[in-house]
Amino acid sequence: MPHKDSGKSAGGIIAGVAITGAAIAVSNFLPFTCFFILPLSILYSRVRFGRKNGTAITLAALILVCVISRGVVLDIFFFFGLIFLGYTMGESFERKFSVEKTVLYSAGSVLGAFGLGLFFYSVQSGSGIVQLVTEHVSRNLEFTLKLYENMGMSKESALIFSENFDRILHDMVRLIPSMVVALTLFVVWMNLLFSRSLSTVNRLFYTEFGFLNRWKAPEPIVWVAIACGLMLLLPGGGLRLIGLNGLIALMPIYFFQGIAIVSFYFEKKRFPRFLKIFMYTIIVIQQMLLFVVIGLGFFDMWLNFRKLDGKKVN
Repeated sequence: MPHKDSGKSAGGIIAGVAITGAAIAVSNFLPFTCFFILPLSILYSRVRFGRKNGTAITLAALILVCVISRGVVLDIFFFFGLIFLGYTMGESFERKFSVEKTVLYSAGSVLGAFGLGLFFYSVQSGSGIVQLVTEHVSRNLEFTLKLYENMGMSKESALIFSENFDRILHDMVRLIPSMVVALTLFVVWMNLLFSRSLSTVNRLFYTEFGFLNRWKAPEPIVWVAIACGLMLLLPGGGLRLIGLNGLIALMPIYFFQGIAIVSFYFEKKRFPRFLKIFMYTIIVIQQMLLFVVIGLGFFDMWLNFRKLDGKKVN
């Protein structure tokens, strides 16, 4: 049975706001952590305190974000997206969606809301979406260059970066759609994994997804990936751009499947926890290993590395 507050008392709202407020405060000082602790705090509140209180807590979090963001609209959109992500994942858990539906519903809802908000803001500001994104990416690249220079980047490297600034900016803006999709899928999946640990510690009710190290991506997706790869070979910059964006957006899906294969064999060979953590860290740090893992996930459709029997395992 779900371990959930009845939602009738103000205590649940106060507790949820305190938890979420602490998560927002930590995210403000340690930006990288916001990808995980902010959605998880909303997810926890939604499942722990029910829909009524969970909605009130979410609205309070949105108001708090508006206050601390000091009117920086894109930052507000970013934090709103993470908060909305936690809420939609909580809804997915309560509705007992499958792992695929949970990821697609949560990521799709967030991306749709973000795109809609960005569109209305661009209309209100009189600037196009591309112009807004370009200006934001340009500011972040300039900040990154200054940061690297302060960290001791050589003058030669800084000069190369400066000389190629416009090209880097142009390429990044063109790939922003797929990068946002890929990042959203990754954040949803990681929060899904973390939520399972949270459910064990707090004895909350979460959808039982089974053994995720036996998960396989839906087979039709592989043909989409192949089609995107073929687009890279066709003439015309537009088709190549679509193909490249498509491949980047699909990479997280096959990374998840590849990591599931790695986890499967870690479990089968009974690797100790410290060794598994070390190996996962190496995979994240070494870019070549990342692509190896993605390749494992992609070719698993034909090679069946885990020798699964073909039954639905998720």
